[in-house]
Amino acid sequence: MSDSKAAKRDKNIAVFFGGCSTEYEVSLQSACSVIQNINPEKYSVILIGIDRNTGKWFWYQGSIEDIALDRWQTKENCRPVFPSLDRTVHGICYAEGTEIKTISLSGALPILHGKNGEDGTLQGLLELMGVPVIGCGLLSSALCMDKDLAHQIVRMGGIKAARSAVLEDSRQIEEKEDIWEKAREIGYPLFVKPVRSGSSFGITKVQSKEQLIPAIWEAFQHDSTVILEEMIEGFEVGCAVLGTSEPVIGEVDEIELSDGFFDFTEKYTLKTSSIHVPARITAEKAEEIKETALQIYRLLRCSGFARVDMFLTPEGEIYFNEVNTIPGFTSHSRYPNMLKEAGLSFAEVIERLLGQGG
Repeated sequence: MSDSKAAKRDKNIAVFFGGCSTEYEVSLQSACSVIQNINPEKYSVILIGIDRNTGKWFWYQGSIEDIALDRWQTKENCRPVFPSLDRTVHGICYAEGTEIKTISLSGALPILHGKNGEDGTLQGLLELMGVPVIGCGLLSSALCMDKDLAHQIVRMGGIKAARSAVLEDSRQIEEKEDIWEKAREIGYPLFVKPVRSGSSFGITKVQSKEQLIPAIWEAFQHDSTVILEEMIEGFEVGCAVLGTSEPVIGEVDEIELSDGFFDFTEKYTLKTSSIHVPARITAEKAEEIKETALQIYRLLRCSGFARVDMFLTPEGEIYFNEVNTIPGFTSHSRYPNMLKEAGLSFAEVIERLLGQGG
């Protein structure tokens, strides 16, 4: 075996896609873009698809196109696998006849958006397996998924965040007077959100007292905790951060909305909105936003990569919104496009990511 082939063999990188999440379809599209930009001469890619209903893991060996079209789960292309908690294996196991075989992994790149993938659950399991996680680990993933905790930590770091109130039990809906009082203190319009959810699922912009309780019910369908959050005047800006010790920050982008808010439909269709990169702001303000994004990234113990979203008010104040620890990764997604504007191609971004995985 040649030295180059041996080196490639020693760089088994697992890419996880699918998952038990409302963002399953988004994961398929992101994973395809990532897989297509991995250098096959340098890495052996182990594709691990997770069934959206059962959570079963499969070693997928079919075409990339079938992942994008969600027809990847066929008997001939999928071999059931399971994690090995033997840290001398640091990988996955599968059955071949009566024998259990293993595949050791140099790293794992989860391309799983939302719950059961972006929230620290998989990252924790990978750490137990002894497999290096490419991207944010258990702690930062869990913190960033929790909108309330993330906001509290960022505020303690001296960065502004929207005023809010948290409902920790759906039975609190019965205490309508108390909820109405919380909303009155925050002020209308406001947003009602599940505390731990992604891609704007379950989020409602509430204009009046009459809309509040139905919006809270909707949010509770997506999580056991709900947050009422002040609407910040202005527009959303974002920063792509790549790396840990010496991170690269992409150019700031700007979301221009003609109506409503940047919900799931707008994020993936841009029917009534536009994304400008670089943002239409001064160089000085862009630099301030980048510095704030990096501060947030470090406050929340992020590593590897993440997208930090903020609001910029008409007065020029910066407010924290959220951190996406596994942002969209299609060729038209915000994260790679911000880094592209900073001089990194999609393939270069992926190469830098994988270089962190062992």
